[in-house]
Parts: sequence; structure tokens; C-alpha cells
Amino acid sequence: MSELVWPSGAATAIGSMPGTDPAEAAAVVLGELPDFPHLPELPARGVGADLIGRTAAMLVDLAIEVVPSGYRVAARPGRDHRRAVDLLRWDLDAVTGAAGAPVIKTQIAGPWTLAAGIELPRGHRVLTDRGAVREFAESALEGLAAHVAELKARTGAEVVVQFDEPALPDVLAGALSTPSGYGTVPAVPEPEARELLNRVVERAGALTGQPVVVHCCAARPPVGLLRQAGAGALAIDATLLAGAPSSLLDELGEAWDSGTVLFLGLVPALEPARRPSLRELARPALDLADRLGFNRSTLAARAVPTPTCGFAGATADWVRRALKLTTDLGKAFVEPPEGW
Repeated sequence: MSELVWPSGAATAIGSMPGTDPAEAAAVVLGELPDFPHLPELPARGVGADLIGRTAAMLVDLAIEVVPSGYRVAARPGRDHRRAVDLLRWDLDAVTGAAGAPVIKTQIAGPWTLAAGIELPRGHRVLTDRGAVREFAESALEGLAAHVAELKARTGAEVVVQFDEPALPDVLAGALSTPSGYGTVPAVPEPEARELLNRVVERAGALTGQPVVVHCCAARPPVGLLRQAGAGALAIDATLLAGAPSSLLDELGEAWDSGTVLFLGLVPALEPARRPSLRELARPALDLADRLGFNRSTLAARAVPTPTCGFAGATADWVRRALKLTTDLGKAFVEPPEGW
């Protein structure tokens, strides 16, 4: 754990929060996750506040606009692009002076999700043009460098970067639709996907000097590919691992054994009908350690509890409760309650 900037037993969250007030969201995150807070995202604010729009606000020498089908490349920054930049600036304002935390996490769309979520001028996804994919990745990395420097200067904390790749499984499977809706974009070969991910992960790690997190909340995330791409930490929904194939468990075991940290989604992002006990919430993590043959103390050394996904659709009351439960899980990993 001496190599990690966050302390043993720290907990964090995925990124998105409910509501539209960045100051309120920052206060909740900083108050409930004192050891490992994150820069909140508030997608309820609309255009420019979601994952793609927020990442587009970091782009250098590239701009986006909003069309009926979503985000599209623009010839120059217009109202939509300026709005995304303003929203990100307000979020940074909200965490300025956040003293005490050793580290703060910031989230950005991974290169394949970014390429899948923005259209070229003719309506096809950026994903269909490999030159454009690389151009967007380079632009985002250049913007990320400035963003990391500003976040570090404003907070005084070390910065951990999280690449969100929710679209990656569909990119690899060739499951994304074409503009007509009658076809699909050809699958990206795994070696090509891994190569670009490796490039952005290495660059981000060089910027921060910290492990880079890659988040994929799919039921069957491409763990082996992400580990081989150099991710220092993998954020997954651990509640979806029940019944996982042995191949996925083998990949998780290899990743954990190699020193990769697992950010384990354990606390529901939406309030359940019945509030579970802490032991019930910890069960997927305990079962994973047991099934992979690791001592449960590995959870304290190389695991970080998180909610299962973002809180965009949650109530404010549940967010506070869920973050408290997540923090309690981190403490329980270090000092397991009697009977665990």
C-alpha cells in the first residue's frame, strides 16, 4: 500500500451525482469520502454535463455541437461547446481549496467510448475513422494534462485519473448501430483496442504519477484486455460477478495477483426496497477473494469499495447513506467485524 496515494481502507465513488448544484455535490463528496474524494459530475444539468460532453470540454483544437442524434464534431467552438467548458469550470471552482484529502479522482471518457459517442460531420461515429479516433484521443490527452495540472493546483491533492469505458464491450463486439439504425459498426480488433488504451493509460499515468483507473460497469468487462493495456486499477460492478465464467474469474485473479487494484462496486447506486446490512453488501467482495484463493486481507491491500455505478438517478438522501456505507466497507476491509 505504500505505493498507493490513497490510504488503506479508503473508499470512493464512480463520478456522477444527482442534482444541479456543483457546490452542494462537492460538499457531500468531500464530507463523506474524506480519504478519496472525486470531482463530481452532474449530468442532470443537461448538454455538456454528461460523460461525453464533459470530456469534450477538455478537447484541444477540436469542438463539438449538439444535433438531434447527439454530439457531433463542429468546425469551431459554439454555444454547446462553450457551455460544456463553463460547466467543467464551475465544477473545478466547487472543489477549490478542498484541504485535507491526500488525493482526488477525476473522470474522463476513455478513447473508445469517446469515439463511439461523437459523430463526424456526415453523421457516422468517430469510431468509423481510425485517424479521427487517434486525433480525438490525442486531443483529449492534451486537455487532460491541463485539467490535471489545474485540479492539482486548486486542491493541493494528488490526482488519480479514471477512464470510463462503458461502450468498450460493444465496440469490441461490433454492436454499435450505424446512423441508419439498420446496421452496426464493425468490431474493433482487441489488439487495436488494447494498443490505443495502453497509449492513453501510459500518458495519463505519466501526468499524475499515480495508478490509472479504467472503469467498465458491464456484466462481463474485458478485464484481461484492460490489464494488458496497463490499467493500475479496474473499476467493476462486483454484484454482477455471480455466475461469472471461469475465464473472467481467471482474468480477475491474474490482475489481482499482478498488483492491480480492484475498485469493487458493492453499494447499490439506486436505493433498494430493503436496505441491506454491511455484511450483505460486502458478500460479493468476500466471495470473490474466496473463489480466487486470496486471503481476505487482500481486500484491505488491493481493493477499494465503490457504489455499483454513478448516482445520477439517485435521491440526495440515498447518496449520503450509500457513501457512508461505502466508507464503512473500506473500514471493514481493514478491520473485519467479528463473524465475517
